[in-house]
Amino acid sequence: MIDECLAVEFRVQNDDCPLSEATREVDVEIGAQPPQHRSDGYDLLKFSSPKSDRLTRLLDDDDRISYLHVSRTDGRYRYRCLSKEPCVVHRLIDGGLIVETLRYRDGAAMIFGAVVGRDVLKGVMEAAGETVGVTLERVYPLQAEAKESPGHRWDLTPAQEECLRTALEMGYFTIPRNASSEAVADELGISKSAFLERLRRGEAALFRQIFS
Repeated sequence: MIDECLAVEFRVQNDDCPLSEATREVDVEIGAQPPQHRSDGYDLLKFSSPKSDRLTRLLDDDDRISYLHVSRTDGRYRYRCLSKEPCVVHRLIDGGLIVETLRYRDGAAMIFGAVVGRDVLKGVMEAAGETVGVTLERVYPLQAEAKESPGHRWDLTPAQEECLRTALEMGYFTIPRNASSEAVADELGISKSAFLERLRRGEAALFRQIFS
């Protein structure tokens, strides 16, 4: 068994990905889940951005994008589509990278993920070296985070921890709010009522432990 897990961050410049190209034209940051590659060569994409009708028009006019669906919630647009353009990230995945999230801004992409062991990192680096425009920005061990998650520390269920973390990352707790309860629920793939129930139970668990 491999005990070492490393967090890595890659930067991709001059990618032909439709999302990268769109952010060259529109001043927004796109947050994306890892693309799912289909056997027919298409990528399934799920991503979001601040409200931007111009971005939506650019993507809708892009011949490489098919079946574009947009859901509009407070503060953000959420997209789902098929892409004919293969993402560079697949070369890193083939090398052993476990991709967690991607962020597109100003025509560049930041890839956040992890590798299990130095040998796997070497394979990912070889794949990156063969891919034009891909550079390693940061690498650091994950052992400290893996020893105790916030859920274990504060006695939260995995669902409550995910709910609170997602709400925080999306700006649900900011003033004014950057994301509505509907938007966070959609990101989690659950109903609004289920999100609010998990949120209240998680907050109650935290407050009981903090103020006990």
